[in-house]
Amino acid sequence: MMEPKHPVVKPFLTTRSLEPENQETPIHFIENDIIQTPLFYRRNHFSYPKLTYSNYFILINGLVSTPLLLSMLNILQLPSKTIEGVLECAGNKRSLFEPKVFGEQWEKGAMSQGVWKGVPLRTLLEISGIKKEAKEVVVEGYDVGKRTDLDKEVSYSRSLPLDKALHPDTIIAYEYNHQPLSFKHGFPFRLIVPSWYGMASVKWIKQISVIGSHFTGPFQKIDYMYYPNQDNDDGAHPVTTMNVNSTIQKPIDMASLNAGKHEIKGIAWTGKGSITKVEISIDHGKTWSIAEVTNYNLGYKWVSWSFDWYAVKKGNYTVMSKATDSYGQTQPIKPYWNRKDYGYNAIDHIKVKIE
Repeated sequence: MMEPKHPVVKPFLTTRSLEPENQETPIHFIENDIIQTPLFYRRNHFSYPKLTYSNYFILINGLVSTPLLLSMLNILQLPSKTIEGVLECAGNKRSLFEPKVFGEQWEKGAMSQGVWKGVPLRTLLEISGIKKEAKEVVVEGYDVGKRTDLDKEVSYSRSLPLDKALHPDTIIAYEYNHQPLSFKHGFPFRLIVPSWYGMASVKWIKQISVIGSHFTGPFQKIDYMYYPNQDNDDGAHPVTTMNVNSTIQKPIDMASLNAGKHEIKGIAWTGKGSITKVEISIDHGKTWSIAEVTNYNLGYKWVSWSFDWYAVKKGNYTVMSKATDSYGQTQPIKPYWNRKDYGYNAIDHIKVKIE
């Protein structure tokens, strides 16, 4: 007699809002380094755009010698590049800040990673011919909507300084994990800016404009700025490179475990350099031990790490993880508080009970 088949239990995205749709990856239940499209986090500022793919073009204009109107076929015929890397929302872990501020209360799953394929942005800019007075490159998406602080509709647009736009790994992506981009993740073309927070990776690209000044759109000069003071804008500076960070995936926070051997595992990443060390504390940071890292020096990807914990004594424990990168940056005890709560990267911690 055949054994009855049991349904496969799968993780799902966690919804933070529906209009616009914002959902986070079940990062604690991810076993692989490559996140499949259905579990890739979704971050939107407006409703999804309405596009006609049969009449889709990208306009390249501004301070260029030859303005271009490129079809999908034009772009697909250009030499491509493949990038593996993390994409992390600048608001990832926002719910952990104290004191709290308003905004999407992301926990630890506003991040994913995978394999992106596309055309280097510099290739398109070189074909157009950048003029010498150029300073920034503005990428505009088809997603538009209203903001509470403005009286008109605006598109989601961001700029890159010229050196970042011309970096060989900044690409106009059209594939993810060897498949066409899904619509909800930017099909047919989106920008991928490795090492920077995800706000730079504009989806549903409409046009690319080369300008000779600093872009002042609301998603550049109002949002995605670090405001260190509650009551004024003194010291404000832009959000760019991802901070060194780590997340404990297992055990789950507030888990109740039996005495014995347990694996503590997680991931660590950085936007500058590479992860060189991950440390684990079982006693609320009094002492630290080195975790085993399984995939050092993988470019823009996170590393996976693990630590065997022999839990003998019953009681409550605070488990902590701390990553260090090749530039000497280490996760701080407390995060850099800022008014919009971007870039949280304090030492990760969970509480568990041994029974």
